[in-house]
Amino acid sequence: MILYYESTTYLDISDNSSMGTSSWRALAHLIKQSVYLSRLDACNVSLVDYPIQSISKALLSSRLRVLYLNNAQLSGTSLFALVRALKKNRALQELHLSNNQLNSYQDAMQLGELLQYNNTLQTLELSNNALADAGLEELCDGLSRQAKGLKVLILKNNQITERGMNHLAKTLPGLKVLQVLDLGENHLGNEGIQVIREPLMVNSSVLHLGLAQTNITCEGAVALAEFLAESRLIQRLDLHQNRVKLGGLMALSLALRINCSLAHLDVDPIPPQEL
Repeated sequence: MILYYESTTYLDISDNSSMGTSSWRALAHLIKQSVYLSRLDACNVSLVDYPIQSISKALLSSRLRVLYLNNAQLSGTSLFALVRALKKNRALQELHLSNNQLNSYQDAMQLGELLQYNNTLQTLELSNNALADAGLEELCDGLSRQAKGLKVLILKNNQITERGMNHLAKTLPGLKVLQVLDLGENHLGNEGIQVIREPLMVNSSVLHLGLAQTNITCEGAVALAEFLAESRLIQRLDLHQNRVKLGGLMALSLALRINCSLAHLDVDPIPPQEL
């Protein structure tokens, strides 16, 4: 019906755990043939074996631009099948893979290779996985080889620590395309911010930096204030749910007298008793 009328641009089949082989075969046919279908959501379903194989083959020639596969058990061979297809795909612009238990070994390596071979993808959302510091290294290797392509990388809650910032520090100065980098809900600490402070100053692409709930205190805020004072590019900095008190806010305030690019600074109010 959808193919006949060609009126559907967004299809959501999430939470349909009882879909059988014939259903996935029909969906794959739709993905391959539809001219106007641009977004598919298949979240909270098990994409292993036949389902992911059929979808991956369909993606080789599909016109989909947005794909949500959150909580779909894509770790391991399932992710390998998906990435193998997306290396050749030249239509997909957004890929959302949160809550898939992606690990720092084979999964991260596959994602890094995807970034090496695919310059069409503009948004990669990987929140709530377990990529960790080693996985970030693989992603940074892929990012460093992109002359065009990925603009948004979301890595919230991925067990990344200050050690992972060493890999990011090597990559940031050479990035030309990435505009949004969200590292929220990772244990970066002040040490991690110190590591990426100078590379951020050199970077010429990042407009939005997400550092919410990353265990930053006044010391980290001062380091970010030094970055803001030098940056002529950054437009938004998210520091929600950090332990930044009066001293850190004063440093940020002084930096804003110099910075002319920042439009949004997200911080939590200080309780009166801590003033």
